[in-house]
Amino acid sequence: VGNMLVREKRELLGAVVCQVPLLDMKRYSQLLAGASWMGEYGDPSTSDWDQFLHQYSPYHLLKEDSTYPAALFMTSTRDDRVHPGHARKMVAKLLEHPTAKENTFYYENIEGGHGVAADNKQRATWIPNSWPW
Repeated sequence: VGNMLVREKRELLGAVVCQVPLLDMKRYSQLLAGASWMGEYGDPSTSDWDQFLHQYSPYHLLKEDSTYPAALFMTSTRDDRVHPGHARKMVAKLLEHPTAKENTFYYENIEGGHGVAADNKQRATWIPNSWPW
């Protein structure tokens, strides 16, 4: 979803909901379980960054002269897989953006894990139509 926000044709999107996102591909391998994903995504400390990783790093693809749809970022303080810093940094950057700051929203659950919600009761009350189960 992070890449949909920053790629071409984003004007087709009315809004995006980006949950527990992996957004900073330059530093992902330094946070939590990220180092174990280098076999899949590549190693940003090598030529992988210049060859392909930067091309799908949403955090690095934000442009000041672009317009972005409304975005809700949801993460969890206790996510042990994708560090909440990804969502925090992206939101901070969007809040500084001249056109995106009014339509950027953030929610961080201090209880849940990688699924954002702490339990099924919480899950049922948050954007119920966006959950796949």
